[in-house]
Amino acid sequence: MTAAASPSPRARGHRRRRYGATAAALALLVAGAPAPATAGPTGTAGVTRAAGVTGTTEVSGRAGGSSLQEVMFVGNNWEGTVDVIRSRGDYARLGRINVIPDRTERLREIYLNPIKLAFYLGVREGPGEGHDQLVDDMYSTPDGTALVASRPSFADVVSIDVATGAVRWRFPVSGYRSDHMAVSPDGRRVAVSASLSNRVHVLDIVTGRELGSFRTGDKPHENIYTADGRYIWNMSIGDVTTSFDDPDQDWLKGDRKITIADATTFATVRTIDMRPRLDAAGRTDFSDAVRPAVFTPDERTFYFQVSFFNGVLEYDVASDAITRVGTLPKNPNTNEDRTTWVNDSRHHGLSMSPDGSKLCVAGTMDDYATVVDRATLQPGPLVTAGKPYWATVSGDGQDCVISESATDRVTAINFATGQKVASVAVGDHPQRVRVGDLPTGWTPPPAG
Repeated sequence: MTAAASPSPRARGHRRRRYGATAAALALLVAGAPAPATAGPTGTAGVTRAAGVTGTTEVSGRAGGSSLQEVMFVGNNWEGTVDVIRSRGDYARLGRINVIPDRTERLREIYLNPIKLAFYLGVREGPGEGHDQLVDDMYSTPDGTALVASRPSFADVVSIDVATGAVRWRFPVSGYRSDHMAVSPDGRRVAVSASLSNRVHVLDIVTGRELGSFRTGDKPHENIYTADGRYIWNMSIGDVTTSFDDPDQDWLKGDRKITIADATTFATVRTIDMRPRLDAAGRTDFSDAVRPAVFTPDERTFYFQVSFFNGVLEYDVASDAITRVGTLPKNPNTNEDRTTWVNDSRHHGLSMSPDGSKLCVAGTMDDYATVVDRATLQPGPLVTAGKPYWATVSGDGQDCVISESATDRVTAINFATGQKVASVAVGDHPQRVRVGDLPTGWTPPPAG
């Protein structure tokens, strides 16, 4: 595995992960060899920010010479909309896209099929907390003319024309629920977890054509492309909707592992079960369900969250070992009954500053987010937040951006100071937040 060539700084897979792929570490791991010691209102209503920072970034020369503007997409999971906000500065809201224009048609299909209906209702009452899950993840196409989104309750991925709001293509996943996605570094492929069939589908992001798929552990969740686009890492989390939450019942949660697949052939080249690695690190009490995760810029080190834990773990790729555990503060007001935590998540959301020096952690059930110094794994200020569910990086790399699913806001926290610098109101139950592109001068499509 050779170092990736330096792409344009706006190449989609490198906005938040400007890694140089590390041949020695990952190649040895894959080979298994021992080795020495990554439709609503527009405008600025509801936006607050420390004074003095605004801006929108434009780039020309892509999509046949057309101009694009960098934006941030916020998926409002219970509402079925995506808010478009600025990717930096004041994070002002620019518009909203309805990603369920075909809702009536989808519901008709579901209600006429007893099996589909049973799973649809199961998603609502399980991971949906009594709500439909209508948008989980989303990315823009390379030319910025479409938004591709996974819709868990409808068990599909759709491409929405950002000018008209119409569906360009739809891909039903295997099984009965779609989940997290990842886009390849060149922006041309999107990988989506089919969480009820234990499979990841890889699609052409422009046409929706399936290019291949691979098997995973139980309930595939997070997907990450390596920076050179050669591998896809998938993390399966097992059954997070059961009440078998005590540590001595952990084995009942299913087959949880990291599956590393070749992104071209879709063959599985390596699996990593964190159970023996956690045990070796003295953490037999931890779940081995890997949740959100992030690589360092050189891809030598992998940080991840696990079910029920308030903190992060550090995994050295070359030595194939957990090297540090960073425990973060508990909120004394958090109910310690693990069955009350949403989908087994105590903390769910992790990102890293572009220079690799800081981690940003969403303390979901503890109602805070914090910037963690990677050298010491010590937290900075605890920024109060309402059930933060995701963490990403602003377009300029200065801020960590979290979704507050309980308060329907997106909040930016400066990596350098650890302080909140902006907050913007969005739709119902925001979860995934992604940086993407839209045509310069874009206006929202008609509501529908």
